[in-house]
Amino acid sequence: MDLRTPLEFLARLAENNNREWFTANRGFYDSARGEFLHLVAALVPALRAIDSSIGMVEPENCLFRIFRDVRFSKDKSPYKTNFGAFIANGGRKSPSAGYYVHMEPGSSFVGGGAYMPAPPYLKAIRSRIFDNPREYREIIFDPGFKSCFGGIFGERLKSAPRNFPKDFAGIDLLKNRHYAVTHQVADGFWSQDEGLLDEIVAIYRLLEPFNRFLNQAIATVSEP
Repeated sequence: MDLRTPLEFLARLAENNNREWFTANRGFYDSARGEFLHLVAALVPALRAIDSSIGMVEPENCLFRIFRDVRFSKDKSPYKTNFGAFIANGGRKSPSAGYYVHMEPGSSFVGGGAYMPAPPYLKAIRSRIFDNPREYREIIFDPGFKSCFGGIFGERLKSAPRNFPKDFAGIDLLKNRHYAVTHQVADGFWSQDEGLLDEIVAIYRLLEPFNRFLNQAIATVSEP
């Protein structure tokens, strides 16, 4: 599987982020998106084999739109310069922890977890960590997991989250705003003729225990 076409399209788009160029190169975009969708379509059943919670999600429902919402942004560029897909039960809008793939020249990564969980889900995750700190530590400090992902991605609170005791021995584990991880990959990662799918799935295997822990918490929440 060789994904040089979508990578090339995204590089060109970054240099020509305007509607005129995009319209003139719509066929280029369709080919690039189609190849990325092909990757996602291959990942879904491969992931289902290691995480049955994925269910029968449609690959198309996992892809994020390339069109940016510029209504409240100072940056009025109309298009994202990446292809992204979130594979989880329910697709890209799922509240579940899942598996994310992000292609962007110079900034690609494979990862997942729960990014920007809504407050009820975030509280449930923190509560599960509070009740099971040893289990959680064993997951995030597992040598394979730590070597692949490093630490938890994103911003952290400066103090204990509300409704949790400040003297809790694992309070630092509760300060994350996101419970997500990333593994950076070089552009050449996408141009492998063979082995690309296996490499991504190997990364996701390391992620699965983390997602399982998070989803056990998320499953306790009624729709917010």
